[in-house]
Amino acid sequence: MTPVTKQEIIEALRTVKDPQTGQDIISVRMVENLEIKGKDVNFTILVPSVQSPVKTELTFSCIAAINELYPDLEVHVHARASAAQSRPTSPIPHVKNIIAVASGKGGVGKSTVAVNLALSLKKLGAKVGILDADLYGPSIPTMLGAQNERPKIQDIHGKPKMSPIEKFGIPMISIGNIIEADQAVVLRGPRLGGILKQFFQECIWPELDFLILDLPPGTGDVHLSLVQTVPVTGVVMVTTPQEVAYVDAIKGMNMFRLENVNVPILGVVENMSWFTPAELPDNKYFIFGEGAGKRLAKEANTVLLGQVPIVQGIREGGDNGQPATLGEEGVVRKAFLKIAEGVLRQIALRNEHLAPTKVVKTQS
Repeated sequence: MTPVTKQEIIEALRTVKDPQTGQDIISVRMVENLEIKGKDVNFTILVPSVQSPVKTELTFSCIAAINELYPDLEVHVHARASAAQSRPTSPIPHVKNIIAVASGKGGVGKSTVAVNLALSLKKLGAKVGILDADLYGPSIPTMLGAQNERPKIQDIHGKPKMSPIEKFGIPMISIGNIIEADQAVVLRGPRLGGILKQFFQECIWPELDFLILDLPPGTGDVHLSLVQTVPVTGVVMVTTPQEVAYVDAIKGMNMFRLENVNVPILGVVENMSWFTPAELPDNKYFIFGEGAGKRLAKEANTVLLGQVPIVQGIREGGDNGQPATLGEEGVVRKAFLKIAEGVLRQIALRNEHLAPTKVVKTQS
């Protein structure tokens, strides 16, 4: 018999799932000290506690995964409690960056920016997902043409977990894919927070470079639950040039700048900046005014990531489930690619110069 290699054992262990994230135990670095001596395979799995009921289940799953392929091997699995400092601070540690797309008020095109930003980041080679955190008014299923799809349920060590729906190569989850299309969401704050936590803790997100969060307007329960659940890498603020949008965006931005929240503002996107009719491509009509995006960026000591014009194709793409960045409108693709490139630069600077964001502790 040809000796089994470490890589072959590692590949066998990739079939064993971590009960917290739903990812394989190799990807989330739960296996260490792997050694092969003759027919003996020894390794250690990291668990939250050696008294954890999951420990025995994981041990038998590891042995079964290896013996299914290599029945002659003697598999010895040891369990070690992970040190407190090495435990992940996020329920989805395999997601590198969590980016919130926020605004102070509704109707400024926040969901449009979230969807097209995600698709543009994917075009630039990143692995991207979308979480629709706008629980009262979920728009992402419509914008991605996924209104009639439902997330599949998987059993991970006796716990049911949701698999995200995939559209255009992007995994996404939304309450709009769980309730009926015409069903009103009538929930108080604690239940809203519970649903948001389920989307992080009970959804099997793949490894991602970016998870884009489409937040509801304002500064309510969902926003507070978000920063108490996951470390948000940064926020992209969306406004229109209109004064009322700017005033509310300041309030929304300042919530993330509170001392106990302290989430960096990555930049500002100004939506509906001007209108250019197709028959007059050189003309710009500033229907909603000018300058709010630059003012908001200056107030936040950040950058204006880009300006998105009023284009009929953006509205049509959002309604028919074919986002504008996938269409033929060159000016739209160019605008969102510029924004995505700016986000990549800002994330790189943020991660180089600032410490990781901490989850906000709940005050008792």
